[in-house]
Amino acid sequence: MTALAARPAALARRFAPEIALIGVLAVLPAILPHIGGTYDIANRILDWGLFGLGFDLLFGFTGLLSFGQAAFYGAGGFVAAYVLIAPFTNNAVVALIAGTIAAAIFGVVIGYLSLRRTGIYFAMLTLAFGEMFFFLDISPLAQWTGGENGVAGVPEPHLGFGIFSIDINDPSGLYWLLVVIFVVGFWFARRIVASPFGAVLRAIRENGARVAAVGHDVPKYKLTVFVIAAAYAGLAGGLLGLLQGYMPPDAFYLDTSGQLVVQTIIGGAGTLIGPLVGAAVWLYLYTLLQNIAGIGALWKMILGIIFVLLVTIFRRGLCGGAVVLWRRLFARPAPVSASVAASVEPTRAAPEPRRSAQRPPPTGPVVLATRNLTKRYGGLTAVDDVSFELREGEIRAVIGPNGAGKSTFFNMLANVIPPTSGTIEFKGDNITGLGATLVCQRGISKSFQINQIFPSLTVRDNLRIAVLARAYGKFRPAMLRAVDRDGTINAGIEAAAASVQLAERLDTPAAELAYGEKRRLEIGLALATRPQILLLDEPTAGMSPAERVDTVRLLRRIASGVTIVIVEHDMDVVFGLADRITVLFNGHKIAEDTPDAIQANPDVRAAYLGSQAAHEPA
Repeated sequence: MTALAARPAALARRFAPEIALIGVLAVLPAILPHIGGTYDIANRILDWGLFGLGFDLLFGFTGLLSFGQAAFYGAGGFVAAYVLIAPFTNNAVVALIAGTIAAAIFGVVIGYLSLRRTGIYFAMLTLAFGEMFFFLDISPLAQWTGGENGVAGVPEPHLGFGIFSIDINDPSGLYWLLVVIFVVGFWFARRIVASPFGAVLRAIRENGARVAAVGHDVPKYKLTVFVIAAAYAGLAGGLLGLLQGYMPPDAFYLDTSGQLVVQTIIGGAGTLIGPLVGAAVWLYLYTLLQNIAGIGALWKMILGIIFVLLVTIFRRGLCGGAVVLWRRLFARPAPVSASVAASVEPTRAAPEPRRSAQRPPPTGPVVLATRNLTKRYGGLTAVDDVSFELREGEIRAVIGPNGAGKSTFFNMLANVIPPTSGTIEFKGDNITGLGATLVCQRGISKSFQINQIFPSLTVRDNLRIAVLARAYGKFRPAMLRAVDRDGTINAGIEAAAASVQLAERLDTPAAELAYGEKRRLEIGLALATRPQILLLDEPTAGMSPAERVDTVRLLRRIASGVTIVIVEHDMDVVFGLADRITVLFNGHKIAEDTPDAIQANPDVRAAYLGSQAAHEPA
């Protein structure tokens, strides 16, 4: 009985946002007369809110700012209107489905072309496509779209089939239809955000290059969310025609895309409910200010001033600001872990000395090899004809002075940059030019010299991105499964956190970690993909002597099950870890041998080690 009684409570907590939303929308009709509102305003707010749900997934959660959403809004609306007026059907459900599918198809095409660029270039491409759709509407396709006159005579909504059909012929009936559609759209958007797919989207917003480096196909994830946003826009556009019995050409206007951005920012991007709240504030003020006597044409300036004030005071929007305030008032301070306490202790004495005896040379099979690898940048040759073989279970260090070509060589091993000539082989397979994502999926993972983590995500969510890449492959649009309830993924996260001594910090935002912890998290992201070969780019860079000691111990534990290649300037770390050392100088490989032999090599000492003491950091 206890379990049965707990289940409704658990369901209520799970669907609390939807329940609260339904409650507010249910009482809104009773409030409208007292605030000067009408069903028409409420219907428009819901329609814009639905439009904004898709845009918030694209912008708020993935970080892709599109100024061309009006193209999908108008396309979905005109297709739905044309289907009803032609008439191919009198059923509004069929028309809405047709408009949504049409918008999604346009989303595939425009997304495929636009997402080849990032940042401002992506935004400008979407704006250009939006303007192209507006031109098509008012000129070449005017015989179907009505041109500047739009499409008139959109019939009242007829829903369902046979005896299960109803006609909606008044604003109040249309309001409840919009409520149902919006709540379903909101529920689906929430499921996306809470899913593995949504987790990857949030990580892309933080650092798309790092998401690709742990094995996710970032372009496919971006294209998928772009199409979802287009489908939401197409459905909202179809409802616009039903809402007013007329499909206006201004659905394609740049102003429509701009208004969508403004409403989302006012309400709070990345909250899902923000676009609805922003639409309510914007449309209510838009209507109210125009009806105030004596203001005249000044209403636009007043609306602009209000927008500036809202964005200035609520930097994360109204809903985002409310979330921040709630957390400040009710969040419990996190306990200080042992790792944080250690980070503020006085620096220990000297770093741990090198091993007194080297491990026997590895005799396993060659797992990674380069053949005559070369990289040129114009007239500069960064890496020149380097051949290299790494055996299973080996710890290989790559050293050399600044400008020797270490980082370039390392990035070519990880397929972050392509070589000019030569090949890279992994277990006998040519992996040259596959790209970082596919190479990571094959089993080669890289940590970065400068931390490439996801600062606003917790340690748990950081590691989850890498674990998902190993468990789900490079692309899997799992949108309806709650990511935090996947036992296999959670077990992988905990194992990865334990391996880098961050088990006590799983729920801490990465931005709040001490520097040494951030370095361990950087290594943990690479480890969480369960690589066969781990490429470590200066893992102790910027660390204190005490932190370097801990990191060396950590790497020794890791090395028991993973083949490692490490680029490092600290010679204590190099001689304390490496089985063999490869030395680069001016892009050439000048030596490759055991640490003892490298330290005694006169060519190496002349080119790099010079007169340094045996353990003086380079």
